[in-house]
Amino acid sequence: MGRIVAMMDDLFFQMKVAETAKHLGLELKVATNGDALLGLLEPVPNLVIVDLNARSQPLAAIERVRAAQKDLKVIGFLSHVQLEMAAQAQAAGCNEVMPRSAFTQNLAAILSSAKD
Repeated sequence: MGRIVAMMDDLFFQMKVAETAKHLGLELKVATNGDALLGLLEPVPNLVIVDLNARSQPLAAIERVRAAQKDLKVIGFLSHVQLEMAAQAQAAGCNEVMPRSAFTQNLAAILSSAKD
């Protein structure tokens, strides 16, 4: 079973991601802050997802994840108008940064990439 960890504090969106993961047969664990996210890195997940609009310092959390696990795939999503935040997220260690709309539209494919 593929394992995904995510940092997001939007409960409605968490449910959408969780339902899609369940439908695909993937395990999803959600953290609402960087400390909790780091705690979910064992066993090593196949994918890390970060809501870049989360209230609890998502860029710092990405840097900490990257420091702990250099080879993890990290995907961040945000509002489509936040170009500076997108650049900061890539500098922090995101492999991919995409608008929330594209993330939502391609959610099943993105999560499927975490299958073993």
